[in-house]
Amino acid sequence: MIEIYTDGASSGNPGPGGYGVILRSGKHYKEISAGYRKTTNNRMELMAVIVGLEQIKTPGQQVMIYSDSKYIIDSVEKKWVFGWVKKNFAGKKNKDLWLRFLSVYKLHQIKFTWVKGHAGHPENERCDELAVLASKSKSLLIDTFFETENQKMDIF
Repeated sequence: MIEIYTDGASSGNPGPGGYGVILRSGKHYKEISAGYRKTTNNRMELMAVIVGLEQIKTPGQQVMIYSDSKYIIDSVEKKWVFGWVKKNFAGKKNKDLWLRFLSVYKLHQIKFTWVKGHAGHPENERCDELAVLASKSKSLLIDTFFETENQKMDIF
């Protein structure tokens, strides 16, 4: 079983943001984080899950994802995202990330566990710390899709 702990953060919505991920399997442990100059909390929550899953090199793994994001867990567990695909994400945000998520989701046997955020869960707290630190980095990445989509909307 591979365990993936995730969290996302955004200072402002949109604003600078980041994600934090912990991967754990047996004695193996890895932390990953990155920050973006302009993004949203939901995008960073989803990015954390994606990046965690993309680290798994062998298909067909049993994976438990721990997240404090009802947005992600409900979208998958209640199968909303699959309906969004059928409607080409009409009226839904983050199409780019959901499609990226679905491309790695289908490779493994994935279950989600919701953890209450900011409630003392050690791995969730560490992921939050990683996400916030990444969002305050001096070298923030560009969330190209998000910024491009918002610029299109800003011209009206």
